[in-house]
Amino acid sequence: MKDYRVFLIDLDGTVYRGKETVESGVKFVHRLVQAGKDYLFLTNNTTRTPQMVVDKLKGHGIETDTDHVYTPSMATASYILQREHKEKIGLYIIGQIGLWRELLQHPEFELNEENPDYVIVGMDTDLTYHKVRVASRAIRRGATFIGTNADMNLPAEDELIPGNGSQCAFVAAASGVEPLYIGKPESIIVKMALDKVGYSKDEALLVGDNYDTDIKAGFNSGVDQLLTLTGVTTKVDIADKRQPTILVNNLDEFEL
Repeated sequence: MKDYRVFLIDLDGTVYRGKETVESGVKFVHRLVQAGKDYLFLTNNTTRTPQMVVDKLKGHGIETDTDHVYTPSMATASYILQREHKEKIGLYIIGQIGLWRELLQHPEFELNEENPDYVIVGMDTDLTYHKVRVASRAIRRGATFIGTNADMNLPAEDELIPGNGSQCAFVAAASGVEPLYIGKPESIIVKMALDKVGYSKDEALLVGDNYDTDIKAGFNSGVDQLLTLTGVTTKVDIADKRQPTILVNNLDEFEL
């Protein structure tokens, strides 16, 4: 088995399922800590701040800190700041507290509804027609359209609810422009995460339960993947697809 130095770990379906704890995922994190392995929780969720993620993990038996959390909100901010060198960068933001707080803590960013440089769309359970109208108008005027992630649906209790990809599709249809996506399965967030922790892609293993987001993020970024069958994806789902580097029924099966 390859000696990985850093583990990029998904949350929902891997460490917990909503309010339910995935015991093998929690024990896996504990084993990493005991073995002195580095890790980073790599989530597609933009509705929570890093501290909110830390607090949720504590409720599932994992003690960590915000330095071990990376979100598309953080990657979006880094992506824009690496490319823009203006004193002020105008944003129109659709999203919730995790996205708003992350972006607006950077002094370079300012809100601008009329002529923003970027329209950024994250999960917003209070999405309105007005928000889509403002966003699509700004994009038609030349603003760069960024979607924090492309998840079309999200699991919630016993149903699937519309995800951010569905919201972005609404804005894309109205504006005639497709977004640049930042979160998994895109390589952008993986590269940003590895830059944050200071490891190369050859030293990393991407751990998750969702083939279409977690595992494809590994494919797209050249990072090895570990698929655990504790969440969304089943063996039947991937029987005729490209296989992950490692496949386990649960993370107890993975030996460090």
